[in-house]
Amino acid sequence: MRLTHLADYAVVMMTAAARAPGERLSAAAIAERTGVPLPTAQKLMQALARADLLDGQRGAGGGYRLSRPAPDISLADIIEAVEGPIAMTQCADGGPSGCALDTTCRVKPHMGIVGQKVRGALQDVTLEELSL
Repeated sequence: MRLTHLADYAVVMMTAAARAPGERLSAAAIAERTGVPLPTAQKLMQALARADLLDGQRGAGGGYRLSRPAPDISLADIIEAVEGPIAMTQCADGGPSGCALDTTCRVKPHMGIVGQKVRGALQDVTLEELSL
């Protein structure tokens, strides 16, 4: 499993926000601190806010800050905010996957367990640990 650039950027941006507890940061400030291109930072900050990981405020003194303490935000939370549910294969949810082996595969029923284990490992990594 490899994170997409967007998920990677989201993690970098969230660690920057965690290093500025309580401070409201604009997308421009996050982009400057992290090197993430501004349009990408804007897009990701909106996605992270929709996932209730960032709290956004408009107007003077506005910007984004963590919606909850860094120890309460996991790597899994950040990845899922950008990528959607963590699944190792297309068939992990049990539905039709378009795979040629879909109807005869004896591993398919167990792929959900693999995804749960991977998600659990990512859930155990907190934003606080990543931002030290």
